[in-house]
Amino acid sequence: MGVADRVGLHVHPAGLLADAAYGTGPYVADVFGFTSSHYTTILCALAVLALATVINLAGTKMLSYFAVFGFTAELIGAVVVGAWLLLTQRHHGLGVLFHSFGAQGHHSYVYAFLAAGLIGFYQYFGFEACGDVAEEVRNPGVLIPKSMRRTIYVGGSAATFVCFSLILSVTDFGAVISGKDGDPIDTILKAAFGDVGSRIVLCIVLISFVSCALSLQAAGSRLIYSYGRDGMIFGSRLLARFDHKRHVPRFALLVAVIVPALLIIGSLISTHPLDKLIRFGTVGVYLAFQMVVLAALRARLKGWQPAGKYRLGRWAMPVNVAALVYGIASIIDISWPRTPNASWYDNYVILLMSALIVGAGLLYMVIGRPQDEDDSSDADAGADAEAVPQR
Repeated sequence: MGVADRVGLHVHPAGLLADAAYGTGPYVADVFGFTSSHYTTILCALAVLALATVINLAGTKMLSYFAVFGFTAELIGAVVVGAWLLLTQRHHGLGVLFHSFGAQGHHSYVYAFLAAGLIGFYQYFGFEACGDVAEEVRNPGVLIPKSMRRTIYVGGSAATFVCFSLILSVTDFGAVISGKDGDPIDTILKAAFGDVGSRIVLCIVLISFVSCALSLQAAGSRLIYSYGRDGMIFGSRLLARFDHKRHVPRFALLVAVIVPALLIIGSLISTHPLDKLIRFGTVGVYLAFQMVVLAALRARLKGWQPAGKYRLGRWAMPVNVAALVYGIASIIDISWPRTPNASWYDNYVILLMSALIVGAGLLYMVIGRPQDEDDSSDADAGADAEAVPQR
């Protein structure tokens, strides 16, 4: 993987880890029965980061145990909760899925549709984490694509099933749209499971949040370590250190907790910080991937044919073009300002932070010249395209 690819892929773990940690705050408040505030949410988020760091520092075996436990709990919880809601709390027929309920107001329904469409991004999200640890997997050219597909099939199906169940369980869509029912999921869960039962469900949600934070922190630390190992980042000698007993890059792991912690603490100056963190983290992912997708399309137009084991054959070009169009459209949709009454810097914070990170990366490439340290082969990037066999 070349320097440009890794610069792009490194944009997103910090933002996503901050999302996962910050999102636990309201759930912790509901479980333990205290009022959620900006400050309690930040403290809960920092506590989750600390817990994830301790588990990651314990080694890859401990990480794998917690990851499997979290995934199992999340999957079983999604199936059980979704099925129970459909059996006991279904208030609508399937026609409700195609009803706007006046959400468009005086504008075109397209705006409401695009805003609601964001949930689709998060339903089929997370599969890219499989690629972040490819260096630690045997035969990654075969196993990583297979893992990504399974993540999409299983995780996406479970998320879609739960969303479907929740939509059919809403009693008053007008109250949800107007904001009268500000937390419809909490309303549904308490109606379906009662106070104690809903807290148990929220505990399962918390387990999935911690599991997600663990995985993201592990992936982020590996990316940082790869930079340090190849001498392509400031402080490479320190970041390249590796604990061979526990198979953990300790100093890279510390960076992977400090940066998200700063983002979480920085949320003090923002309105609706969770929304901003989630959107920023997601835009980071799409920006990272579109750098690679655009570079691949450019190379294909010049005759490049990848030499890896995973091939798309004749579908390569159409899929590449479709991926670029989809990715750019997603970035625009996620970044679109939706808080007109907020200050200008808060309204455009997603674009500002994204531009700042990309600009800092480009500046570092110009001044520090880290790409000069990259010793990866350019053959698969198009230089020796004629020598590469079929796609």
